[in-house]
Amino acid sequence: VYERLAENEDEAAQMAASGEVGFAPCHHYHAVGPMAGIISPSMPVFIVRNEAFGNLAYATQNEGLGRVLRYGAYGSDVYERLRWMEEVLYPTLKAAIEALAGDASVGGIDLRALIAQALHMGDECHNRNRAGTSLFLRALTPALIRTCSDRERAASVFEFIQGNDHFFLNLSMAAGKAALEPAEGIDGATLLTVMARNGTDFGIRMAGMPDRWFVAPAGIVDGLYLPGFSAEDANPDIGDSTVTETAGFGGVAMASAPAIARFVGGTPQDALQATLEMHEICFAEHTQFTIPALDFRGTPLGIDVLKVAETGILPRLNTGIAHKEPGIGMVGAGVLRAPAPCFAEAFEAVKALCG
Repeated sequence: VYERLAENEDEAAQMAASGEVGFAPCHHYHAVGPMAGIISPSMPVFIVRNEAFGNLAYATQNEGLGRVLRYGAYGSDVYERLRWMEEVLYPTLKAAIEALAGDASVGGIDLRALIAQALHMGDECHNRNRAGTSLFLRALTPALIRTCSDRERAASVFEFIQGNDHFFLNLSMAAGKAALEPAEGIDGATLLTVMARNGTDFGIRMAGMPDRWFVAPAGIVDGLYLPGFSAEDANPDIGDSTVTETAGFGGVAMASAPAIARFVGGTPQDALQATLEMHEICFAEHTQFTIPALDFRGTPLGIDVLKVAETGILPRLNTGIAHKEPGIGMVGAGVLRAPAPCFAEAFEAVKALCG
């Protein structure tokens, strides 16, 4: 309906089920999508460049929380917001970001540096993005003012980002994707480059087998629910946002964000313990992303299928919760672990490869 290919939701559902519309995982196109993860042809995307390796990654602009497409909601309010993002937010951001990229003294927006700072300011850059969004807006605003002559338009863009604490999420996801993809194709490597879920299945891919998915049923999130909702309303785990955990932040860096406990349940001590546990299944520690509460120890980086098999410890994830019925949207947020069967299958594949 947003693409104006269907008049209403019933016609859209018939079209989607007809076999005439192609669907593919975002990861197959160097992209990541939060929650429902939809990227359709008219949607603007951020383009994130890995300067060391030259590869690009993509993600849409974040709509916010509540009744939004990424949580499975639809209706006139959702379409109106998406079209505003396409027609106003996108060109305004594009002009400002291109101005920053063209300024030799600035050179664009360094997302790795913003993530590193946000981790020191109480974010883990998956379910808590307040600091990241603020840092992004701080970096953007001078160029936004200089490139947008319409003061009301500039103010509306500023207000939209300022009022959406999760705006930085899509940027952190694309940064994680850009950082991980160069590892794909390293012969024999057992580190994960992808963890993703589609609301039905949970899939992982290893650096040494970049084209093979290992799949298990998606889990149910243990979380806190918005008023009027409960676990009975929850859809199974969904979205590409576990790219953050795969890249060394998000749920594996919960020790940097004790306040996340108020959003996903648990205590600050639980958040600290989650990070310490994840070190047991990761190959290394991040050199740029560090955690003040752990004496600036690097975040756990490189989830290793071999270490998961050895310890029996599964990756911890934190995430939003979508309603199981289409059209309703967000109902809560919480935590869970990745499912064991996909890791067991991946381990067996490694054993077979080694003879």
